[in-house]
This record gives sequence, C-alpha cells and structure tokens, in this order.
Amino acid sequence: MTSSGIRSFRSRPCTVVVCRGCCCGDARKHPGTDHEGQLRRVREAAAASGGRIAVRTTDCLGPCGQANVIVVQPSAEARRRGARATWIGWALDDDALDDILDWVRAGGPGCAELPAALALQTIPAPTTDRR
Repeated sequence: MTSSGIRSFRSRPCTVVVCRGCCCGDARKHPGTDHEGQLRRVREAAAASGGRIAVRTTDCLGPCGQANVIVVQPSAEARRRGARATWIGWALDDDALDDILDWVRAGGPGCAELPAALALQTIPAPTTDRR
C-alpha cells in the first residue's frame, strides 16, 4: 500500500469478483446453494491471505444463464506477464468453490494452472456490440 493507504496498481493482488446481481446469489433461482456461505468463504480466504487475495462483489455481470458467476482477475504481476481474467460459471456448490479458492491461493491466472474441473466451467466474458 502507498502511504495514503491506497493499494498501488503494481501490487494489486489476485482478485475474486463475486456476482451478486439479479440471478447470482438468488436463492429463488438456486435454492440449494448457500449463497451467503459462499461469499463468506471467499472473504475469509482473502482475509487469511496476507494481502495476496482481494474480493469484490458486483451487480449483474451479464451471463445470467450461467449463474453463479465468479471472475478471477490476475494479480498485477501476472497481468504484466500476459494473464487475463478467467470467468467461471455455474459456481454453485462447495466443490466448485473449493477448486476456485485452491487455485486463487496458488496464485490464480498466470501463476497457477487452472484445475481441470474449473476449465469445464469457464465461460466467455460478455461482449458489447459497439456499432
């Protein structure tokens, strides 16, 4: 962190962005998922990481048909080496979240290999038509 308390871009950690918009995190759409427990686990992992993991929640990310969506953004160092964000869909159970958290603890995009199960859950980032 800088002396102003703001984290510099150069030291930005791997960041887990958890969608909690119109469908993700909605017990009516996915009643068998502990949405609050999921978010709590991600926050606990970030708190225990010594600053290597950050977590954010956001409103709707777009691909509602693949809820719950989690985006894992690479650290600044990994991004400088060419890593890009990984979009993961259908993150509905403990197994998926365990895989995500293990991968992020190992460094996430650009630092650790994506687990095979998560590779099956990757989804393309939504695009906007800019005509």
